[in-house]
Parts: sequence; C-alpha cells; structure tokens
Amino acid sequence: MKKCPLLRCHFIAQTAATILGKNKFCKDLEIKYDARLRERKYGVAEGRPLTDLKAMAKAAGEQCPSFTPSGGETLDEVRERARDFFEFLCRLAVELEQKEQDMHGAASRSSGTAEEQLVFPWTNHCSETELSSGNGGTSKILDANILVVSHGAYMRNWIGYFVSDLNCTLPTNLTKSQLSSVSPNTGVSHFIIKLENGNFLKPEITCVCLNQDSHLVDVGAECVAPKVF
Repeated sequence: MKKCPLLRCHFIAQTAATILGKNKFCKDLEIKYDARLRERKYGVAEGRPLTDLKAMAKAAGEQCPSFTPSGGETLDEVRERARDFFEFLCRLAVELEQKEQDMHGAASRSSGTAEEQLVFPWTNHCSETELSSGNGGTSKILDANILVVSHGAYMRNWIGYFVSDLNCTLPTNLTKSQLSSVSPNTGVSHFIIKLENGNFLKPEITCVCLNQDSHLVDVGAECVAPKVF
C-alpha cells in the first residue's frame, strides 16, 4: 500500500505527542506543524520499498542517496526547504527573545543590572545564560530548547546543510558513513546553536550527537517499521 504524505505526517505527529507526553520539565506545550518539515518527495518511488528505489538508481547509473526518481524532489530542493525553515526558526527565536527583553527592560534598567537571565517563551524553566566576552560582556546568547520532529531523508539533508553551508562542528569520533547515513526511526540528534547578537545568518552550530538510537536497545525488531519511501 502506498504511504501517502498525510499518513507520514500522522506518524510524525504521534512521535512528537509521545515525546511531549513523557516530558517532565515542559508541560502544556502546543505542537506546531510546518509543511517544510515533510519528508522528501520520491515521485514514482513514493510508498515503495527501499530495494525498488535502489533498483531505479542502479538502472539510471546513479547512487541511491543522490538519485531523484521521476516526479521527486532533488536534494537541492530538500535542502532549500530545510534552510528556509531553519532561518524561520532562528528569526522567530530572535523576535520572541526581543519581546521578552522589551517586557522586562524597564525593570532591568531601573535596577542597574547589565546582565539578565533570559527565559525563552517556549520553555518553562531557566537555563544558564551564556554571555559573550566581547562588547563588555553585554552581548547575549539566546536560550531556548526546541524539539523538531521530521523524517530521515529530510533530516540527512538538513544536517548536510549544517555541515556544508554553516560549518557545523561535529563530534571527533563521528565517521563519514555515520554522517551520511539516514537516521533510524525515532533517532535523536542534538545540536547547540548560538545566535550571537541575534544574527541568525551566521549561527555557531555544534553537534552533540547524531542519529542516536540507544533508547531502542530494548525494543523488539517487530516494533521497528521497515523503510518505505
């Protein structure tokens, strides 16, 4: 049976809801849906087993990861979606943090305090605020915890954008094959992103872990869905 985009979105929504349901720190958060996070479109290969996609790529004389089936999205098109969403996310973070500053600015100025701990509206807890060493210690780094739930091939292209275009710092023990692999279902990648002075065009990105699946150790093979495009 062909796996339609709406069914894919349903599974992703279930994953996001399950994660938030188990979260002990942030309660009553609203899930936001964005079409830019959808899986890569595979055209005539949509809903078919990975073996079919590999066969199509071989027949076309191309490698499977870079092959674009008829009617599918190119890797450049997927990466552009990822770039557009990431910049939107950073811009939104900057705008919301600025609103927080405007709301509490008067109180800070009256107290004479130059350094202020930022409480991001999407979280209900405070983390340690990092301050840059330049500009007399007044330059702040945004403080937010953001969960993005999407699909394997899409996220591989997003990570490629982080590494190739934004010079993301990677773990020293990460291999090339791990970097180019598709995340397993419910795999977890963790990035720390610093937007100094609200500049979302030049973020400093550090990868803490990539495609981690240690939480699946005790999950039976029958619970892991096969790869279908």
